[in-house]
Amino acid sequence: MIRNGLVRARRWLLRLLLGLGAVLLCYLLAALVGSAIPVNRDWKPPAQGVTIYVADNGIHTDLVLPAADFADMVRPEHFADPNAGAQPMRMFGWGDHDFYLNTPTWWDVNPVRVLRALAGRGVTVLHVSAAPAPQPGAKIRRLVLRPEEYARLVAYVRNGFAPGARIRGYGAHDVFYPARGGYSALRTCNEWTASGLRAAGVRMGAWTPFPFGVMRWL
Repeated sequence: MIRNGLVRARRWLLRLLLGLGAVLLCYLLAALVGSAIPVNRDWKPPAQGVTIYVADNGIHTDLVLPAADFADMVRPEHFADPNAGAQPMRMFGWGDHDFYLNTPTWWDVNPVRVLRALAGRGVTVLHVSAAPAPQPGAKIRRLVLRPEEYARLVAYVRNGFAPGARIRGYGAHDVFYPARGGYSALRTCNEWTASGLRAAGVRMGAWTPFPFGVMRWL
């Protein structure tokens, strides 16, 4: 009797693992297809305009924009070190509140927090860092936008701030703010970045839950 129960349990566990694997595979395939379908396909960068950057840490992407257009929302005194406010750029990342605040490095990743975030069960935050103008490279792409395109991107980011008290960042040069929208497997941090670029008019994949789907177009 016990042996038969163990056999059934193993079979159930195997089916569960196979089912989860199938779901993950379908998700990855959908991400590949979605990121390969262009939106704003005719867009081309202008010869002159406003310079922005998109940064990729391998899992997460940030929009890096001039600080001046957010001076009324991200103030020097919001940083633990107010001198950070003198930096010319602001890095904006969006994500799940619980995961973001409790995962300062990828060594701190907790699978339970990941699953909870992907299930869309929490609120979101904007992570804002003060930074110098970055050097373009494999993980940092430089992008020039027309003034009207840049204005749409700025409006997108500004509209992402929600009312509420700011939250202390990981260090002296960053801070968290309450954000609008819900994080889920369909609406990830990278899709937030891509949505802003699509709203600006930049050529971008239709659905980009992973950073490669964003960076391939830049």
